[in-house]
Amino acid sequence: MGGSLCARMLFMSSTYHRRSALRLIVSTVAALSLCAAPAAASTLVITGAGDGHGVGMSQDGALGYAQHGATYEAILAHYYTGTALGQAPAGAVVRVLVGAKVEKIPLERYVRGVVSAEMPSSWPLAALEAQAVASRTYALTAHAGGSRFDVYADTRSQVYRGVIAETAQTNTAVTATAGQIVTYAGQPAITYFFASSGGETESIGNSFLGSAPEPWLVGVADPYDSGPAYDWKLAISFGAAAARLSGLVKGTFRGIEVIKRGVSPRIVSAAVLGTRGDTNVSGPELAARLGLQSTWEFFSVENGKTVTAEPDVSAQPGPAPATASPAPSGPQGGAQAPGATEATLAGGAAAG
Repeated sequence: MGGSLCARMLFMSSTYHRRSALRLIVSTVAALSLCAAPAAASTLVITGAGDGHGVGMSQDGALGYAQHGATYEAILAHYYTGTALGQAPAGAVVRVLVGAKVEKIPLERYVRGVVSAEMPSSWPLAALEAQAVASRTYALTAHAGGSRFDVYADTRSQVYRGVIAETAQTNTAVTATAGQIVTYAGQPAITYFFASSGGETESIGNSFLGSAPEPWLVGVADPYDSGPAYDWKLAISFGAAAARLSGLVKGTFRGIEVIKRGVSPRIVSAAVLGTRGDTNVSGPELAARLGLQSTWEFFSVENGKTVTAEPDVSAQPGPAPATASPAPSGPQGGAQAPGATEATLAGGAAAG
C-alpha cells in the first residue's frame, strides 16, 4: 500500500475519532499495522524433470536398463531408433581441442579417456559399453571446430580427461566394443547423450531448435530413468525471476505462458508476460535464463496459500509417470551422468 494512501488513512482516522482518545489510539494502531504489512509477494514455482538437452541416450536411463538386464546393443537400440552397429574406419584419429592446442588422438585411446569422465566407472558393464559406443560414434560425427578440430575436451562436446581418467572397468567396456559405432542406413549416426531424461527423451528439432529432423533422434519413453534428477522443484520470487529474465520483461513481470511443447513435456516456446506486453522466448533460452537444468518445466504462481497454474496453451497436460517395460531387444535401434562430472544443459554431446 502506497505511502500517500497510508497518510490519508491516518488523517481520516484521527479526524473521525478525535472526540475519543481511546478510540483514536485503537484506530491509529490499526491503520499503522495495515500500512506496515506488505502484500504477500508472488512466488514462481517451477516443477520439472530431467537434466540435459533430452536428445539421444539418457545416461541414467542406460543405467536403469543395464540394471534390468539389457545389453549395450539393446540400450543403444532403444535410444537411437532404427540404427545398427557398424565399424569405425581403421586407424581413425580424433582431433581434440585441449586448452588452446589441438591434439590428434587415436580413436580407441580417446574413448578410453572419455568413458569414465562421462559415466561413473562403478556402473554396470552394459551401461559403460553403451557409453563407449556412443562416445566413439560421437567423436567421428561431431564437427565442433569445423576443419580445425572435431571435438572440445569438455561438455561442449564430451568430456575427455586422458589417461588419468582410465579405469579397469571402463577400459574393459572400451575393449569389449572396440571399433563399434552406431550407424543409420549404413552411415555413422551422430549419437547425442545427456544425464537424465525424466522419463522421456525428446526429438532433436524440439531441443536443438533449427536442427534438421533425424530419424534416429526421436523422443522415446525412458521407463528406467530414476536418478536424482528424475524430477525437481524450484521456487523463486517474482523479483528474482524478473531479474533473470532481464530484457525479456516488458513493464512488470506477470508470469510465463507455455505456447508449445515437444513430444515430451519439454518446452519449445513460451511467452514472458509483462504489464506492457509479452515477449516470446524459446524453451532452451528460458531454461538457461532461469538457471534450470532442463526444458521440461511446468509453472505456477504461489500467493500465500493459494497456488495457481500458469497459462499453458500447448494442449499437453502434465505427464503420467513412465511405466516400466521389458528391456529392448532386436535390431540396433553429450550432459554427462551425475557423479562423473558436473552436468549442464548443453553438456555431453551438445549440438554443434
